[in-house]
Amino acid sequence: MKAILKLSRSKTMLPLKEKDKIIIKKLLTSGCCARCVLRFCCISVPDAYRLTRQETLRQLRAFIGEHEDCKTSESTTKEKNNSQDASLSEPASKRSKLEPEEPTEESSVCVVCLGVLQHLSDLSQAKQIADTVKKEKYEVDSLVLSISLPAQMYVREHSCWLHVKEQVRAKCCVLGRDDVIQVKEAFKWIMQGLLTQELGGVAVVAKSALEVSVGFTHPETDADCHFLASTCPDCFKPTKNKLSVFTRMAVVKALEKIPDSKFTKHSPCPPSRPTSSCTPQDVQCVHTSVFVAGRYNKFCRSLPQTPWLIDGERRMESSVEELIATPVLAAFRAQGFNFSSSGREDVDVRTLGNGRPFALELLNPHKGKLGEENMKNVQQVINASSEKIRVRDLQMVSRDAMSRMKEGEEEKTKSYRALVWTQKSIRKDDIAFIDRIKDLTVDQKTPLRVLHRRTLAVRQRLIHSMSANFVDEHHFQLGLKTQAGTYIKEFVHGDFGRTKPNLCQLLDTDTDILELDVQSVDVDWPPALPD
Repeated sequence: MKAILKLSRSKTMLPLKEKDKIIIKKLLTSGCCARCVLRFCCISVPDAYRLTRQETLRQLRAFIGEHEDCKTSESTTKEKNNSQDASLSEPASKRSKLEPEEPTEESSVCVVCLGVLQHLSDLSQAKQIADTVKKEKYEVDSLVLSISLPAQMYVREHSCWLHVKEQVRAKCCVLGRDDVIQVKEAFKWIMQGLLTQELGGVAVVAKSALEVSVGFTHPETDADCHFLASTCPDCFKPTKNKLSVFTRMAVVKALEKIPDSKFTKHSPCPPSRPTSSCTPQDVQCVHTSVFVAGRYNKFCRSLPQTPWLIDGERRMESSVEELIATPVLAAFRAQGFNFSSSGREDVDVRTLGNGRPFALELLNPHKGKLGEENMKNVQQVINASSEKIRVRDLQMVSRDAMSRMKEGEEEKTKSYRALVWTQKSIRKDDIAFIDRIKDLTVDQKTPLRVLHRRTLAVRQRLIHSMSANFVDEHHFQLGLKTQAGTYIKEFVHGDFGRTKPNLCQLLDTDTDILELDVQSVDVDWPPALPD
């Protein structure tokens, strides 16, 4: 029969059941805090955890028939601690049968949550978290709270669960391990309203662009999970990026594998009482990446796409990437960026026509959105900063939309115009046949100039069409429409025979490329915007 506690002094009534009485008594006696008792009673009502610790404890005591004044005296607490210290020399199996007297909620640290659901989830903790968020000056209307707990807390929770499980068997109560409310969940329920209040209405939700991470450590009990390394060695394997093998995932995996009998031989049930609470770590705030895309023209033959460094020394004062990124970073107040584009041009190659599609991943932006007018203003700032480049169609895009740009790197077509030099003198008739060449397949071994950054391989590329316009007896303009990824310079000069066929072979003379322009990159992304 369900017995719901109704107390006039509280707006929230704990939804307790008759079967919970034995759990409450057992856990309070074992040193669990009032909120952890609610967790083991599988209370999933968030408001129940938002009661003060004192009110929660009062309701629990009233429910099991105890008076509010039945708290352990200070002298009794000292006797209990002395008794427990003596019991540490006993085998774990014997220690699990000890029934220490109930501690005072106000002075004792919970044996399971190690203080996280006690004073580490009160208004002062909410203020500390909120102060960090305010200091970073994020412009958001919501955040998600992420909690990192000491791995040994899972061992202690498992210990208490086994302790309660043994006790309730006689009452035919079924308690599933997965039904116990997690410390993280309870912490979030408690902090939600407090943080929203401190942050002036910023909602704490399950999914948000801004993640606020709160971590706790407890050095005093670090050794609690060490026995698992010998009982379940397969779960603990050293990794380069982890300071300790006792990660949350490894400990949880070991607890799933270890038999109850083996666990109780190595770990006391209930857990030993700690003398100190967890230590809060620095609050970390990270906003998910924001993506901005557009198309750029490059009008200069001495501007690299990305910063040009050789042996650690900068060779050019700027780059396309930096000219675009600097104003965008400032507008979104981002900490960094990753630049990508649909292919790339050499430092001495111009990009004309509608430009080349590009995208910026903005890392940890403090401003998550910009309206259309603000984006236009950013575009104007970029275009006014230099005559070497021009940006168009600047807009925010989703992460998924980035794949459209990458598809164009190898699958789409690109058009070029090149000024070609020939060693042998030529006439118009000598180059007329070039206009008739269609769908020429060329095999290109990785060019020598990019061999330091690309894998050595032979790549087959298709030149869809070409056109030749006579300039003088040693020069002509060459137009090409090719498969994306074709090395145009190497097709013209042959790259010491690494590209076959090449223009030298077709004209039966040495040729070289003097100027090259990208005329179009045929990728229909990002969407064109009205001027």
